[in-house]
Amino acid sequence: MSGPGTLQWRGDYADLAAEPVASALDEFGLSVLAAPIDPELADTAAFCERYGVLMEDSANCVIIAGRRGDSVSYAACMVLATTRVDVNGVVRKRLDARKASFAPMDDAVTLTGMEYGGITPIGLPSSWPVLVDAAVLQRDVVVIGSGLRRSKLAVPSKLLADLPTAEVIEGLAR
Repeated sequence: MSGPGTLQWRGDYADLAAEPVASALDEFGLSVLAAPIDPELADTAAFCERYGVLMEDSANCVIIAGRRGDSVSYAACMVLATTRVDVNGVVRKRLDARKASFAPMDDAVTLTGMEYGGITPIGLPSSWPVLVDAAVLQRDVVVIGSGLRRSKLAVPSKLLADLPTAEVIEGLAR
């Protein structure tokens, strides 16, 4: 597998992934590529423009909090950077929540052990579903976060569907 764009991809992610991400990669024996980036360019549009990665080859992970009464449940949603998560339709129903919204930044960072702007589906709490939009799987390789703002991972898209709590959902994103 080769990585997209002009990044200096390498098979060693030891210093380029947050601890929970590196642990999960090691535990599951997942093969990915990692590349350092300027942390000021971690946001998708700026990243893609600077490093020559197509937006269609970049997948974003957003953490959604669903609430029903006093109960809060979380899900990670993987969608192509060219789309948006259907939070109040598909995700809210999947979480069986009365209300669903993007998790507050402090909660997302604390609960994942990852940096905001680098959160990725690999290494998340095992009780969280990872909802993957079916369109993501149409790409051979996607660029995702590493848990850190200063690097990215390139992964075969099918790897996302094979994560332990992954659910592929047609129409998760619009």
